[in-house]
Amino acid sequence: MPAVIEISCINCDMCVPECPNAAISMGPKHYEVDPALCTECIGYYDKPTCIAVCPIDCIHLNS
Repeated sequence: MPAVIEISCINCDMCVPECPNAAISMGPKHYEVDPALCTECIGYYDKPTCIAVCPIDCIHLNS
C-alpha cells in the first residue's frame, strides 16, 4: 500500500528529497505519490521517510 498525500499538502518540499524511489512529484495542485514507484521505503528505511518529515502530517499509508 503506497503512501498518499492529502489535498492539505502545503508543497513545502520536505518529502521530495527524502524519497529513495523518486516516487513523489508535483501534481496539478500539490505533491502526489506514484503508487508504481512507492515501496514505503522498504529496503531503505525502517518507515516511510516522507511521513516522518512531513510538518503537517498530510501523508499517510493508503489502506
